[in-house]
Amino acid sequence: MNHLHEPILATNRRHFLRNSSAGIGAMALAALMGESVNAVESTEKNIQSTLPHFAPKAKRVIYLFQSGGPAQHDLFDYKPLLNRMHGENLPEKVRGEQRLTGMSSNQSSLPLAGSKYKFSRHGQSGAWLSELLPYHQKIVDDVCFIRSLHTEAINHDPAITMFQTGSQIAGRPSFGSWLSYGLGSENAQLPAFIVLATSGKSGQPLYSRLWGSGFLDSRYQGVRFRSGKDAVFYLSNPDGVCQSRRRAQLDSIADLNRLQLERELDPEIESRIAQYEMAYRMQTSVPEVTDLSDEPDSTFELYGQDARIPGTFAANCLLARRMAERDVRFVQLYHQGWDQHNNLPKGITAQAKETDQASAALVQDLKQRGMLDDTLVIWGGEFGRTAYCQGVMTANNYGRDHHPRCFTSWIAGGGTKPGITIGKTDDFGYNIEEDPIHVHDFNATLMHLMGIDHERLTFKYQGRRFRLTDVHGEVVKKMLS
Repeated sequence: MNHLHEPILATNRRHFLRNSSAGIGAMALAALMGESVNAVESTEKNIQSTLPHFAPKAKRVIYLFQSGGPAQHDLFDYKPLLNRMHGENLPEKVRGEQRLTGMSSNQSSLPLAGSKYKFSRHGQSGAWLSELLPYHQKIVDDVCFIRSLHTEAINHDPAITMFQTGSQIAGRPSFGSWLSYGLGSENAQLPAFIVLATSGKSGQPLYSRLWGSGFLDSRYQGVRFRSGKDAVFYLSNPDGVCQSRRRAQLDSIADLNRLQLERELDPEIESRIAQYEMAYRMQTSVPEVTDLSDEPDSTFELYGQDARIPGTFAANCLLARRMAERDVRFVQLYHQGWDQHNNLPKGITAQAKETDQASAALVQDLKQRGMLDDTLVIWGGEFGRTAYCQGVMTANNYGRDHHPRCFTSWIAGGGTKPGITIGKTDDFGYNIEEDPIHVHDFNATLMHLMGIDHERLTFKYQGRRFRLTDVHGEVVKKMLS
Protein backbone atom coordinates (compact mmCIF):
# COMPACT_ATOMS: atom_id res chain seq x y z
CA MET A 1 0.00 0.00 0.00
CA ASN A 2 1.15 3.50 -0.74
CA HIS A 3 1.70 5.13 2.65
CA LEU A 4 0.75 8.51 1.16
CA HIS A 5 -2.82 7.24 0.77
CA GLU A 6 -3.20 6.00 4.37
CA PRO A 7 -4.52 9.29 5.84
CA ILE A 8 -7.13 9.52 3.07
CA LEU A 9 -8.31 5.93 3.59
CA ALA A 10 -8.42 6.43 7.36
CA THR A 11 -10.67 9.49 7.13
CA ASN A 12 -14.25 8.72 8.03
CA ARG A 13 -17.29 10.95 7.65
CA ARG A 14 -16.89 12.49 11.11
CA HIS A 15 -13.25 13.36 10.47
CA PHE A 16 -14.10 14.84 7.11
CA LEU A 17 -16.78 17.14 8.52
CA ARG A 18 -14.61 18.14 11.46
CA ASN A 19 -11.53 18.90 9.36
CA SER A 20 -13.38 20.67 6.59
CA SER A 21 -15.67 22.77 8.79
CA ALA A 22 -13.22 25.63 8.90
CA GLY A 23 -13.00 25.63 5.13
CA ILE A 24 -16.76 25.50 4.69
CA GLY A 25 -17.18 28.22 7.29
CA ALA A 26 -14.56 30.35 5.61
CA MET A 27 -16.29 29.88 2.26
CA ALA A 28 -19.63 30.85 3.78
CA LEU A 29 -18.10 33.88 5.50
CA ALA A 30 -16.42 34.95 2.29
CA ALA A 31 -19.73 34.64 0.44
CA LEU A 32 -21.51 36.68 3.11
CA MET A 33 -18.81 39.34 3.10
CA GLY A 34 -18.95 39.45 -0.66
CA GLU A 35 -22.67 40.02 -0.41
CA SER A 36 -21.97 42.71 2.21
CA VAL A 37 -19.62 44.59 -0.14
CA ASN A 38 -22.10 44.30 -2.98
CA ALA A 39 -24.90 45.38 -0.63
CA VAL A 40 -23.00 48.53 0.34
CA GLU A 41 -22.41 49.40 -3.31
CA SER A 42 -26.00 48.59 -4.22
CA THR A 43 -27.40 50.63 -1.33
CA GLU A 44 -25.38 53.70 -2.27
CA LYS A 45 -26.37 53.41 -5.94
CA ASN A 46 -30.01 52.94 -4.99
CA ILE A 47 -29.90 55.91 -2.60
CA GLN A 48 -28.38 58.24 -5.18
CA SER A 49 -30.63 56.96 -7.97
CA THR A 50 -33.76 57.85 -5.97
CA LEU A 51 -32.55 61.30 -4.94
CA PRO A 52 -33.52 64.04 -4.97
CA HIS A 53 -36.89 63.03 -3.57
CA PHE A 54 -38.46 66.08 -5.24
CA ALA A 55 -37.33 69.03 -7.30
CA PRO A 56 -34.61 70.84 -5.33
CA LYS A 57 -34.46 74.60 -4.97
CA ALA A 58 -30.74 74.54 -4.12
CA LYS A 59 -27.89 72.60 -5.73
CA ARG A 60 -25.16 73.50 -3.28
CA VAL A 61 -24.55 74.88 0.21
CA ILE A 62 -22.09 77.42 1.64
CA TYR A 63 -22.22 77.31 5.43
CA LEU A 64 -20.58 80.22 7.27
CA PHE A 65 -20.29 78.78 10.77
CA GLN A 66 -19.42 81.32 13.46
CA SER A 67 -17.89 79.17 16.18
CA GLY A 68 -18.33 80.30 19.76
CA GLY A 69 -21.86 81.67 19.80
CA PRO A 70 -22.42 85.21 18.40
CA ALA A 71 -24.29 87.54 20.78
CA GLN A 72 -27.66 88.12 19.15
CA HIS A 73 -28.44 91.12 21.42
CA ASP A 74 -25.48 93.00 19.97
CA LEU A 75 -25.99 92.02 16.32
CA PHE A 76 -29.55 91.22 15.24
CA ASP A 77 -32.12 91.14 18.06
CA TYR A 78 -32.85 94.70 19.15
CA LYS A 79 -34.12 94.94 22.75
CA PRO A 80 -34.81 98.54 23.90
CA LEU A 81 -36.29 97.37 27.25
CA LEU A 82 -33.08 95.47 27.96
CA ASN A 83 -31.19 98.70 27.39
CA ARG A 84 -33.49 100.62 29.74
CA MET A 85 -33.12 97.99 32.47
CA HIS A 86 -29.34 97.81 32.10
CA GLY A 87 -27.82 96.83 35.45
CA GLU A 88 -31.04 95.54 37.00
CA ASN A 89 -31.28 91.90 37.98
CA LEU A 90 -32.79 89.38 35.56
CA PRO A 91 -36.42 88.82 36.72
CA GLU A 92 -36.95 85.36 38.21
CA LYS A 93 -40.07 84.82 36.11
CA VAL A 94 -38.02 85.28 32.94
CA ARG A 95 -35.43 82.69 33.82
CA GLY A 96 -37.81 80.25 35.51
CA GLU A 97 -36.16 76.89 36.15
CA GLN A 98 -33.73 77.11 33.25
CA ARG A 99 -30.25 75.88 33.98
CA LEU A 100 -27.16 78.05 33.87
CA THR A 101 -23.62 77.10 32.97
CA GLY A 102 -21.07 76.51 35.70
CA MET A 103 -19.49 79.82 34.71
CA SER A 104 -22.35 82.01 35.94
CA SER A 105 -24.41 79.72 38.21
CA ASN A 106 -22.45 80.89 41.27
CA GLN A 107 -22.94 84.60 40.63
CA SER A 108 -24.76 86.39 43.43
CA SER A 109 -26.75 88.34 40.83
CA LEU A 110 -27.46 88.26 37.11
CA PRO A 111 -27.43 91.93 36.03
CA LEU A 112 -29.05 92.65 32.67
CA ALA A 113 -26.65 93.91 30.02
CA GLY A 114 -28.12 96.14 27.38
CA SER A 115 -26.19 96.43 24.15
CA LYS A 116 -23.88 99.40 23.83
CA TYR A 117 -24.40 99.41 20.06
CA LYS A 118 -26.98 101.45 18.18
CA PHE A 119 -29.62 99.61 16.14
CA SER A 120 -31.56 100.82 13.10
CA ARG A 121 -33.87 99.39 10.46
CA HIS A 122 -32.80 98.77 6.89
CA GLY A 123 -34.14 97.85 3.47
CA GLN A 124 -37.73 97.42 2.41
CA SER A 125 -38.01 94.62 4.95
CA GLY A 126 -37.15 96.97 7.81
CA ALA A 127 -34.81 94.43 9.42
CA TRP A 128 -33.06 95.56 12.60
CA LEU A 129 -29.27 95.55 12.50
CA SER A 130 -26.54 96.68 14.85
CA GLU A 131 -24.09 99.34 13.80
CA LEU A 132 -21.49 96.56 13.98
CA LEU A 133 -22.84 95.20 10.65
CA PRO A 134 -22.81 98.07 8.12
CA TYR A 135 -22.30 95.76 5.12
CA HIS A 136 -25.19 93.52 6.13
CA GLN A 137 -27.41 96.53 5.50
CA LYS A 138 -26.98 95.89 1.76
CA ILE A 139 -28.35 92.33 1.86
CA VAL A 140 -31.23 92.48 4.35
CA ASP A 141 -33.79 92.15 1.54
CA ASP A 142 -32.02 89.03 0.25
CA VAL A 143 -31.84 87.34 3.64
CA CYS A 144 -34.21 85.44 5.91
CA PHE A 145 -33.39 86.19 9.55
CA ILE A 146 -34.34 83.53 12.09
CA ARG A 147 -34.49 84.86 15.65
CA SER A 148 -36.04 81.82 17.29
CA LEU A 149 -33.51 79.01 16.95
CA HIS A 150 -33.00 76.86 20.02
CA THR A 151 -31.07 73.79 21.10
CA GLU A 152 -30.59 71.64 24.23
CA ALA A 153 -26.79 71.87 24.39
CA ILE A 154 -25.43 74.56 26.70
CA ASN A 155 -21.69 74.00 26.19
CA HIS A 156 -19.64 74.40 23.04
CA ASP A 157 -18.56 70.90 22.10
CA PRO A 158 -21.97 69.22 22.31
CA ALA A 159 -23.65 72.29 20.80
CA ILE A 160 -21.44 72.53 17.71
CA THR A 161 -21.58 68.75 17.32
CA MET A 162 -25.38 68.98 17.47
CA PHE A 163 -25.53 71.53 14.67
CA GLN A 164 -23.08 69.70 12.45
CA THR A 165 -24.26 66.11 13.00
CA GLY A 166 -27.71 66.21 14.61
CA SER A 167 -26.47 64.74 17.89
CA GLN A 168 -24.62 66.07 20.92
CA ILE A 169 -22.61 62.83 21.00
CA ALA A 170 -19.68 62.59 18.61
CA GLY A 171 -19.54 59.87 15.97
CA ARG A 172 -22.38 60.59 13.56
CA PRO A 173 -21.99 61.86 9.98
CA SER A 174 -21.85 65.60 9.43
CA PHE A 175 -24.37 67.54 7.36
CA GLY A 176 -22.01 67.76 4.39
CA SER A 177 -21.36 64.01 4.53
CA TRP A 178 -25.08 63.24 4.46
CA LEU A 179 -25.49 65.41 1.35
CA SER A 180 -22.45 63.82 -0.32
CA TYR A 181 -23.81 60.36 0.48
CA GLY A 182 -27.30 61.13 -0.76
CA LEU A 183 -26.67 63.40 -3.73
CA GLY A 184 -23.16 62.52 -4.82
CA SER A 185 -20.83 64.94 -6.56
CA GLU A 186 -21.29 67.15 -9.62
CA ASN A 187 -17.56 67.69 -10.12
CA ALA A 188 -15.27 64.67 -10.42
CA GLN A 189 -12.18 66.89 -10.11
CA LEU A 190 -12.91 68.22 -6.61
CA PRO A 191 -14.32 66.72 -3.41
CA ALA A 192 -18.06 67.09 -2.92
CA PHE A 193 -17.47 68.40 0.63
CA ILE A 194 -14.74 70.97 1.34
CA VAL A 195 -13.87 72.65 4.65
CA LEU A 196 -12.18 76.03 5.13
CA ALA A 197 -11.24 77.49 8.51
CA THR A 198 -9.95 81.00 9.18
CA SER A 199 -6.26 80.66 9.96
CA GLY A 200 -4.60 82.20 13.00
CA LYS A 201 -7.82 82.32 15.04
CA SER A 202 -8.10 81.05 18.60
CA GLY A 203 -11.19 80.00 20.48
CA GLN A 204 -13.11 76.81 20.93
CA PRO A 205 -11.25 73.99 19.15
CA LEU A 206 -12.40 72.62 15.82
CA TYR A 207 -12.21 68.85 15.53
CA SER A 208 -12.00 66.98 12.23
CA ARG A 209 -14.94 64.85 13.35
CA LEU A 210 -17.14 67.93 12.81
CA TRP A 211 -16.75 67.29 9.09
CA GLY A 212 -16.29 63.55 9.42
CA SER A 213 -18.40 60.87 7.78
CA GLY A 214 -19.10 58.94 11.00
CA PHE A 215 -20.45 55.50 10.13
CA LEU A 216 -20.85 56.42 6.44
CA ASP A 217 -18.12 55.47 3.99
CA SER A 218 -14.97 57.59 4.36
CA ARG A 219 -15.44 58.90 0.80
CA TYR A 220 -18.10 61.23 2.16
CA GLN A 221 -16.02 63.04 4.78
CA GLY A 222 -15.04 66.67 4.28
CA VAL A 223 -11.62 67.53 2.89
CA ARG A 224 -9.98 70.44 4.66
CA PHE A 225 -8.21 73.04 2.54
CA ARG A 226 -5.56 75.12 4.29
CA SER A 227 -3.96 78.43 3.42
CA GLY A 228 -0.41 78.52 2.14
CA LYS A 229 1.49 76.81 -0.62
CA ASP A 230 -0.23 73.42 -0.30
CA ALA A 231 -3.98 73.68 0.27
CA VAL A 232 -4.15 69.93 0.91
CA PHE A 233 -1.33 68.13 2.70
CA TYR A 234 0.81 65.69 0.66
CA LEU A 235 -1.03 66.46 -2.58
CA SER A 236 1.95 67.77 -4.51
CA ASN A 237 4.55 65.43 -5.96
CA PRO A 238 7.84 65.43 -4.03
CA ASP A 239 10.98 66.65 -5.75
CA GLY A 240 12.17 64.23 -8.39
CA VAL A 241 8.77 62.62 -9.00
CA CYS A 242 7.16 63.51 -12.31
CA GLN A 243 3.48 63.11 -13.19
CA SER A 244 3.99 59.97 -15.28
CA ARG A 245 5.87 58.30 -12.45
CA ARG A 246 3.10 59.29 -10.02
CA ARG A 247 0.52 57.79 -12.39
CA ALA A 248 2.47 54.52 -12.62
CA GLN A 249 2.83 54.42 -8.84
CA LEU A 250 -0.91 54.91 -8.31
CA ASP A 251 -1.71 52.18 -10.82
CA SER A 252 0.56 49.77 -8.96
CA ILE A 253 -0.95 50.72 -5.60
CA ALA A 254 -4.44 50.24 -7.06
CA ASP A 255 -3.51 46.76 -8.24
CA LEU A 256 -2.25 45.85 -4.76
CA ASN A 257 -5.39 47.28 -3.18
CA ARG A 258 -7.60 45.24 -5.52
CA LEU A 259 -5.74 42.09 -4.52
CA GLN A 260 -6.36 42.99 -0.90
CA LEU A 261 -10.02 43.66 -1.70
CA GLU A 262 -10.39 40.20 -3.23
CA ARG A 263 -8.84 38.70 -0.13
CA GLU A 264 -10.57 40.76 2.58
CA LEU A 265 -13.74 42.04 0.86
CA ASP A 266 -13.62 45.27 2.83
CA PRO A 267 -15.52 48.10 1.05
CA GLU A 268 -13.21 50.68 2.64
CA ILE A 269 -10.45 49.36 0.35
CA GLU A 270 -12.47 50.50 -2.65
CA SER A 271 -12.83 53.87 -0.95
CA ARG A 272 -9.07 54.01 -0.56
CA ILE A 273 -8.62 53.39 -4.29
CA ALA A 274 -11.18 56.11 -5.09
CA GLN A 275 -9.48 58.58 -2.76
CA TYR A 276 -6.08 57.98 -4.38
CA GLU A 277 -7.66 58.75 -7.76
CA MET A 278 -9.37 61.87 -6.40
CA ALA A 279 -6.07 63.07 -4.96
CA TYR A 280 -4.43 62.60 -8.37
CA ARG A 281 -7.12 64.68 -10.08
CA MET A 282 -6.87 67.31 -7.34
CA GLN A 283 -3.21 67.89 -8.19
CA THR A 284 -4.52 69.94 -11.11
CA SER A 285 -7.91 71.16 -9.87
CA VAL A 286 -6.87 72.43 -6.42
CA PRO A 287 -4.15 74.85 -7.59
CA GLU A 288 -6.59 76.17 -10.19
CA VAL A 289 -9.47 76.83 -7.79
CA THR A 290 -7.28 78.34 -5.07
CA ASP A 291 -5.39 80.70 -7.41
CA LEU A 292 -7.07 84.09 -7.05
CA SER A 293 -4.81 85.86 -9.53
CA ASP A 294 -7.52 85.83 -12.19
CA GLU A 295 -9.96 87.74 -9.96
CA PRO A 296 -10.37 91.42 -10.93
CA ASP A 297 -9.74 94.27 -8.49
CA SER A 298 -13.49 94.80 -8.27
CA THR A 299 -13.82 91.42 -6.54
CA PHE A 300 -11.39 92.42 -3.81
CA GLU A 301 -13.15 95.75 -3.42
CA LEU A 302 -16.36 93.82 -2.85
CA TYR A 303 -14.97 91.27 -0.38
CA GLY A 304 -12.43 93.61 1.22
CA GLN A 305 -8.68 93.75 0.97
CA ASP A 306 -8.38 90.89 3.49
CA ALA A 307 -9.49 88.64 0.63
CA ARG A 308 -6.00 89.02 -0.81
CA ILE A 309 -4.54 87.37 2.31
CA PRO A 310 -4.79 83.56 2.23
CA GLY A 311 -6.57 82.02 5.20
CA THR A 312 -8.64 85.05 6.19
CA PHE A 313 -12.40 84.76 6.45
CA ALA A 314 -12.72 87.08 3.43
CA ALA A 315 -10.36 84.95 1.34
CA ASN A 316 -12.28 81.83 2.34
CA CYS A 317 -15.61 83.43 1.35
CA LEU A 318 -14.15 84.22 -2.06
CA LEU A 319 -12.80 80.66 -2.35
CA ALA A 320 -16.24 79.34 -1.42
CA ARG A 321 -17.76 81.28 -4.33
CA ARG A 322 -15.14 79.85 -6.69
CA MET A 323 -15.88 76.34 -5.43
CA ALA A 324 -19.60 76.90 -5.84
CA GLU A 325 -18.94 77.95 -9.45
CA ARG A 326 -17.30 74.55 -9.93
CA ASP A 327 -20.31 72.77 -8.44
CA VAL A 328 -18.78 71.67 -5.15
CA ARG A 329 -21.79 70.36 -3.26
CA PHE A 330 -21.03 71.60 0.26
CA VAL A 331 -18.49 74.20 1.40
CA GLN A 332 -18.17 74.65 5.16
CA LEU A 333 -16.43 77.74 6.56
CA TYR A 334 -15.47 77.97 10.23
CA HIS A 335 -14.59 81.24 11.94
CA GLN A 336 -13.58 80.98 15.58
CA GLY A 337 -13.56 83.58 18.34
CA TRP A 338 -17.20 84.45 19.05
CA ASP A 339 -17.01 83.31 22.70
CA GLN A 340 -17.20 86.64 24.55
CA HIS A 341 -17.66 85.72 28.23
CA ASN A 342 -15.97 88.99 29.14
CA ASN A 343 -14.66 92.07 27.37
CA LEU A 344 -17.42 91.62 24.80
CA PRO A 345 -17.28 95.11 23.23
CA LYS A 346 -13.67 94.69 22.17
CA GLY A 347 -14.06 91.06 21.09
CA ILE A 348 -17.29 91.31 19.11
CA THR A 349 -16.17 94.50 17.38
CA ALA A 350 -13.13 92.68 16.02
CA GLN A 351 -15.19 89.64 15.02
CA ALA A 352 -17.77 91.73 13.17
CA LYS A 353 -15.04 93.64 11.35
CA GLU A 354 -13.48 90.36 10.17
CA THR A 355 -16.73 88.84 8.89
CA ASP A 356 -19.31 91.52 8.06
CA GLN A 357 -18.09 92.70 4.66
CA ALA A 358 -17.16 89.28 3.29
CA SER A 359 -20.40 87.63 4.44
CA ALA A 360 -22.47 90.29 2.69
CA ALA A 361 -20.17 90.24 -0.33
CA LEU A 362 -20.66 86.51 -0.80
CA VAL A 363 -24.43 86.97 -1.06
CA GLN A 364 -24.04 89.96 -3.41
CA ASP A 365 -21.47 88.16 -5.56
CA LEU A 366 -23.60 85.05 -5.96
CA LYS A 367 -26.60 87.19 -6.81
CA GLN A 368 -24.84 89.23 -9.49
CA ARG A 369 -23.60 85.98 -11.08
CA GLY A 370 -27.07 84.47 -11.11
CA MET A 371 -26.03 81.78 -8.62
CA LEU A 372 -27.92 82.80 -5.49
CA ASP A 373 -31.13 81.20 -6.70
CA ASP A 374 -29.62 77.72 -6.46
CA THR A 375 -26.96 78.27 -3.79
CA LEU A 376 -27.97 78.12 -0.13
CA VAL A 377 -25.92 80.42 2.15
CA ILE A 378 -26.16 79.92 5.92
CA TRP A 379 -24.73 82.15 8.67
CA GLY A 380 -24.83 81.25 12.36
CA GLY A 381 -23.23 79.63 15.40
CA GLU A 382 -23.95 76.84 17.86
CA PHE A 383 -26.02 78.93 20.30
CA GLY A 384 -26.54 82.52 21.44
CA ARG A 385 -25.56 84.58 24.49
CA THR A 386 -27.35 85.59 27.67
CA ALA A 387 -29.22 88.83 28.28
CA TYR A 388 -27.39 89.14 31.61
CA CYS A 389 -23.74 89.87 32.22
CA GLN A 390 -21.31 87.17 33.16
CA GLY A 391 -18.77 88.39 35.69
CA VAL A 392 -18.23 92.03 36.65
CA MET A 393 -20.05 94.67 34.63
CA THR A 394 -18.70 98.20 34.30
CA ALA A 395 -19.94 101.27 32.50
CA ASN A 396 -18.13 100.31 29.29
CA ASN A 397 -17.56 96.60 29.60
CA TYR A 398 -19.60 93.43 29.95
CA GLY A 399 -19.66 89.78 28.88
CA ARG A 400 -22.33 87.23 28.07
CA ASP A 401 -22.61 83.52 28.91
CA HIS A 402 -23.88 80.70 26.66
CA HIS A 403 -27.60 80.75 25.90
CA PRO A 404 -29.22 77.89 23.94
CA ARG A 405 -32.83 78.98 24.61
CA CYS A 406 -32.98 81.44 21.70
CA PHE A 407 -30.54 82.85 19.18
CA THR A 408 -30.32 84.24 15.65
CA SER A 409 -29.03 82.95 12.33
CA TRP A 410 -29.72 83.92 8.74
CA ILE A 411 -30.05 82.09 5.45
CA ALA A 412 -30.14 83.36 1.87
CA GLY A 413 -30.78 81.99 -1.61
CA GLY A 414 -31.56 78.44 -2.61
CA GLY A 415 -35.34 78.72 -2.40
CA THR A 416 -35.55 80.58 0.92
CA LYS A 417 -37.95 83.48 1.35
CA PRO A 418 -35.96 86.74 1.21
CA GLY A 419 -36.52 89.93 3.17
CA ILE A 420 -38.32 88.43 6.17
CA THR A 421 -37.66 87.85 9.85
CA ILE A 422 -39.02 84.68 11.44
CA GLY A 423 -39.53 84.23 15.16
CA LYS A 424 -39.85 86.58 18.08
CA THR A 425 -38.18 86.58 21.49
CA ASP A 426 -39.33 88.26 24.69
CA ASP A 427 -38.29 91.78 25.68
CA PHE A 428 -35.07 90.43 27.19
CA GLY A 429 -34.09 88.14 24.32
CA TYR A 430 -34.19 85.27 26.80
CA ASN A 431 -37.18 83.14 25.73
CA ILE A 432 -38.97 82.50 22.45
CA GLU A 433 -42.46 83.91 22.06
CA GLU A 434 -43.25 83.02 18.44
CA ASP A 435 -42.19 80.35 15.94
CA PRO A 436 -39.65 78.26 17.87
CA ILE A 437 -37.28 76.48 15.48
CA HIS A 438 -35.22 73.59 16.83
CA VAL A 439 -31.89 72.56 15.31
CA HIS A 440 -33.60 69.51 13.77
CA ASP A 441 -36.31 71.72 12.24
CA PHE A 442 -33.59 73.94 10.79
CA ASN A 443 -31.67 71.01 9.29
CA ALA A 444 -34.85 69.38 8.01
CA THR A 445 -35.67 72.60 6.14
CA LEU A 446 -32.18 72.91 4.69
CA MET A 447 -32.38 69.32 3.42
CA HIS A 448 -35.83 70.02 1.98
CA LEU A 449 -34.35 72.89 -0.03
CA MET A 450 -31.82 70.41 -1.43
CA GLY A 451 -34.66 68.14 -2.56
CA ILE A 452 -34.36 65.67 0.32
CA ASP A 453 -37.05 64.34 2.63
CA HIS A 454 -35.08 64.26 5.88
CA GLU A 455 -37.05 61.26 7.15
CA ARG A 456 -36.16 59.15 4.10
CA LEU A 457 -32.41 59.75 3.87
CA THR A 458 -31.25 57.17 6.42
CA PHE A 459 -28.42 54.72 7.02
CA LYS A 460 -28.75 51.48 8.95
CA TYR A 461 -26.04 51.11 11.57
CA GLN A 462 -25.88 48.87 14.65
CA GLY A 463 -29.44 47.75 14.21
CA ARG A 464 -31.22 51.08 13.72
CA ARG A 465 -31.71 53.59 10.96
CA PHE A 466 -30.00 56.92 11.58
CA ARG A 467 -30.65 60.25 9.94
CA LEU A 468 -29.35 63.82 10.31
CA THR A 469 -32.47 64.94 12.18
CA ASP A 470 -32.39 61.98 14.61
CA VAL A 471 -36.04 61.11 15.40
CA HIS A 472 -37.82 64.43 14.91
CA GLY A 473 -37.72 67.70 13.00
CA GLU A 474 -40.25 69.45 10.79
CA VAL A 475 -39.80 71.56 7.67
CA VAL A 476 -40.36 75.25 8.47
CA LYS A 477 -42.69 76.35 5.69
CA LYS A 478 -42.21 80.05 6.52
CA MET A 479 -38.59 79.80 5.41
CA LEU A 480 -39.53 78.62 1.92
CA SER A 481 -40.18 80.94 -1.03
